[in-house]
Amino acid sequence: MALNDDQSIECLALKLMDYSLPKHDWSHRSHFAVALWLLRHRPELTAPDEIKKLISGYNEATHTPNTESSGYHHTITLASLRAATHYLEIHPSTTPVHVVLQSLMVSECGRSDWLLSYWSPKVLFSPVARRQWVAPDLSTMPF
Repeated sequence: MALNDDQSIECLALKLMDYSLPKHDWSHRSHFAVALWLLRHRPELTAPDEIKKLISGYNEATHTPNTESSGYHHTITLASLRAATHYLEIHPSTTPVHVVLQSLMVSECGRSDWLLSYWSPKVLFSPVARRQWVAPDLSTMPF
C-alpha cells in the first residue's frame, strides 16, 4: 500500500476501524499512517483506552491473539502516538497527512527498531509493557 495521498490513508484508517483491513497491510508505515489520521480526524479514538479497544478488536478480527507475547502492545502504541503527535505539531495544521507521514518515515521513527533507542528489549517486550505504559529505561523520548 503506497499511502502517497490522504485519500489512501483515510481508506486505510477506515478499514482498520471496521476491521476489514487485510493483516498484510498492517505494516510499520501503515501503523503511523493510521495514527496520524486518527490524531487529525478522530482524536477521541487515540485516548489510551479507546486505541487499545480499537487495535485489540482489529487483532481479534484478523485472528491475532492479544496475549502476553502477541497482539496489542500498549507501550509501543502510546510511544508511537507520541511520535505521531510530535510530527503533526511540527508541521502546519494544513499540511496533508501523507506529507507528515513521509517526514516521519524518513526520521528515526521510520525504522521499525526505533523504540530500542529508548527501551531495552527486556523491558519493551515484557508482558507488563504489553499490558500497560512502561517508561523508557535507556533514554528519555524527545517527544
